Amino acid sequence: MSIIDSVHKEGRKALAENEVKEALREAGIPTTDFQVGKRFDQIDAKKLKFPVVMKVCSPDILHKTDVGGVVLDITKDQFEQEFNKLSQKFPKENILVESMQDRKVEVIIGLINDRTFGLTIMFGLGGIYTEVYKDVTFRVVPIRRQDAEEMLKEIKAAPILEGFRKIKLDREAIINLLLAVSAFGEKHMEILDQMDLNPVFVKTKGVIVVDAKMLLK
Repeated sequence: MSIIDSVHKEGRKALAENEVKEALREAGIPTTDFQVGKRFDQIDAKKLKFPVVMKVCSPDILHKTDVGGVVLDITKDQFEQEFNKLSQKFPKENILVESMQDRKVEVIIGLINDRTFGLTIMFGLGGIYTEVYKDVTFRVVPIRRQDAEEMLKEIKAAPILEGFRKIKLDREAIINLLLAVSAFGEKHMEILDQMDLNPVFVKTKGVIVVDAKMLLK
């Protein structure tokens, strides 16, 4: 039984970030390596590459930044102190720890269960300003490769993805990710309500999902 099926069977609507990322990994979608624990001694610092980011990890807290649940650029010397501060702030919740990722461009990929069209996939400029720029495009799931290629061209930020000012990005990796997310949505269409992968870091070679949210019907 998949993680999504297990959560749905429990009657929960929201998944914690670690659960979403584990579900994505099952589908072959690249995400960050992470560790989760409520206590500092549950985290193996030897397996981490510093600096790291810490996040409160709970199905009840989907907007972590809004509640002060994200701490960035933590060095090895700051690690224990910052972990304990965050765990004291959220004593009932797990803390997720992962290494900071190099970024070039941030995009968002989402799945939305639309009342009219059914499950749709969204693609656009990502990061904290997604709701401000609203630079996104949509397709009905499932999509084909041609659809994915067209989606990359339809957003206003398309020139950035095409090498604006000699920025080298892995367009093929974005296309493959869109196809993988579409397949993921098609597989779980009966119980999936919404999923946001934001930000997704697009690199010179490859992409990686840095943060992820998921809601079930």
